[in-house]
Amino acid sequence: MTDRKSIWVSIEHTDGRIADVSLELTGKARDLADQLGYEVVGLVCGYEVDELAWEVIRHGADRVLLADHPELAHYRTLPYARIAITEARKRRPEIFLVGGTPNGRDFAPRVASALRCGLTADCTELQIGDYHVRREGRTYKDLLYQIRPAFGGNLVATIVNPNTRPQMATVREGVMRMPAADPSRMGVVEPVTSEFEPGDFALEVLSREVRHSTVRLKDAPVIVSGGAGISDADEFALLRELANLLGGEVGASRAAVDAGMIGREYQVGQTGTTVRPRLYIAAGISGAVQHRAGMDESSKIIAINTDPNAPIFQIAHYRVVGDAAEVLPMIIKAVRERAIDGRAAE
Repeated sequence: MTDRKSIWVSIEHTDGRIADVSLELTGKARDLADQLGYEVVGLVCGYEVDELAWEVIRHGADRVLLADHPELAHYRTLPYARIAITEARKRRPEIFLVGGTPNGRDFAPRVASALRCGLTADCTELQIGDYHVRREGRTYKDLLYQIRPAFGGNLVATIVNPNTRPQMATVREGVMRMPAADPSRMGVVEPVTSEFEPGDFALEVLSREVRHSTVRLKDAPVIVSGGAGISDADEFALLRELANLLGGEVGASRAAVDAGMIGREYQVGQTGTTVRPRLYIAAGISGAVQHRAGMDESSKIIAINTDPNAPIFQIAHYRVVGDAAEVLPMIIKAVRERAIDGRAAE
């Protein structure tokens, strides 16, 4: 054990693979810790997962607390929370970050409640800064700025927790950039004792069925997304055709998903997936702040909209004012002709 102040990251994993969001948060924790002179600590619960601990170190952790026990082979709320609560009470981390996954959203509130600390959900940015309370005449130094959209995305709230520790936040996958692994990086893997209570096993796992998503928007180099301006299934078929021609994936705004045009796994934005493709084509998407928060770091953005004042045009590199039903076939035709010309030149 060390007396050095620390930033913790809960490491989520399934079938021997660490969730991307956990490694993204490890990289962000590294950046924050370097500013503060803190230690980055990964918390890994599981069974026979020693190698995962070293992967966390290679991605930026200084230390990994490893709870290895057969009862931790699969995620269950109470045993996993017991480990986190027990160790946090002993070691008193300054900051505790958790991935905003279904498991993370189940795990983080229970830990925060037991530790009697605040929890900010679905942060889109984390920074370090000071907070001055005028009525107290006091400035709290080096707090975690927990930044997230609020009131339906109409404003951005910066939340601080000056009085209790740890400062806890969940962050969605893809919001932070994943650091490159450093094979030469060294750290400490510290086993921790798994001490449970009988009530921790109220839930028993009888069987597991895992269904992996076939949609990988986060990794797609090109995304062609449709919004409320796409009126029917035929227009969405144009999006799929263009995405296939460009070697990319189809995406959608929340409006298109809510209208039943496409499944929720294709949704881009604050309540969907955060993406950073080389090319993002937004067809019939007005550009609400919730959607822009999930794609505004794309390398190139082409926006197609009938409204010349659509918010999406504020961040687009190329703006096309027109009906997507008319513009998309022209783009598809141009891409096909270019492909044919390229083959002929060969």
